[in-house]
Amino acid sequence: MTSIPKSTKALVLRTVPDRKPLFHDAVIEDKPIEPLQEGEILVKVNAVAFNHRDLWMRKGLYPGITDGATYGADGAGVVVDAADPSDPLLNKRVILAPIRGWTEDPYAPEDIMIALGGSPVQGTFQHYLVVERDWVVPTPEHLDDRQAAAWPLGGLTAWRAAVINGRVTNGSNVLITGIGGGVALLALQICVAKGANVFVTSSNPEKIQKAVELGAKGGANYKDKNWAAEIGELVRTKGSSHHLDTVIDAGGGPIFTSIGKYLKQGGSVVCYGMHANPSISMTMKQVMSNQRLIGSTMGSLLDLKNATTFVAESKLVPALSHILHGLDKAHEGFELMASGEQFGKIVISLDDSSTSRL
Repeated sequence: MTSIPKSTKALVLRTVPDRKPLFHDAVIEDKPIEPLQEGEILVKVNAVAFNHRDLWMRKGLYPGITDGATYGADGAGVVVDAADPSDPLLNKRVILAPIRGWTEDPYAPEDIMIALGGSPVQGTFQHYLVVERDWVVPTPEHLDDRQAAAWPLGGLTAWRAAVINGRVTNGSNVLITGIGGGVALLALQICVAKGANVFVTSSNPEKIQKAVELGAKGGANYKDKNWAAEIGELVRTKGSSHHLDTVIDAGGGPIFTSIGKYLKQGGSVVCYGMHANPSISMTMKQVMSNQRLIGSTMGSLLDLKNATTFVAESKLVPALSHILHGLDKAHEGFELMASGEQFGKIVISLDDSSTSRL
């Protein structure tokens, strides 16, 4: 029988409003574990993963974040206690759903959608976390907890962008821009597992090569003036047709005007972020070609369940860039995120036994 503690170590945000440039602190503190209410469970968190949003929280670039908020939207572990002593989730390995407010609507959230981490929902960067039992998903048996922690937010975002909005299927020609980050890499892995022909861009030739090793057909350096033409030629020679079906992008800016001539009539640009520019240009020629610009933000609980079932069936394993050990190494994770040199997810192991499959 696991001994249930009364408090937990947690990595919390402490505001430093006078620091220039603004960069809030990340501090390990003890937090009380609240008594379980009806429908709640206690998860012993064995591994967590970083997202860009954790770094943006420190920079004051994420709305609604308050002093004392716990970092982290991604986590995986084991259920060690439940309000219902007969809860079938007890002692089961689970992935924490990273969002609230979107249950199953196929088009958009039913309520205000928020991610774990910040306020009012507690983040995952703590050893124990109380959550609603309906907001966890069974961990696929082939994944250890570190791999499972790398899946939720990025995997959900990638799934909705690629499969729901991008309609990627076997034989689709897909361009994924900015390969190397968590969402882009998971989108690559999902599309390859679907049987699509995937092409990528990056400013780093090594990341393009690593993407090819994961199944991409090829890529181009987006800093090259003719990168779009290079992608077009790759699609012509290695794709299932001469045009792209779908572009999955997080940069924004001139993506449509750059790649539009290589996108089929009725093709889609699915944008899940604005890492380079807060606007996207689109011409009437693209409108009259029935090309579509689709915004894609995270996804529903139902999407996460379906995506995780696909992971289990396809035996997909999220790509990990770095594994850190303990919350006291979190500063290394923030530094890695800021450098942009990672290829895959940055994970913190909170339990040395987290590689075991219970």
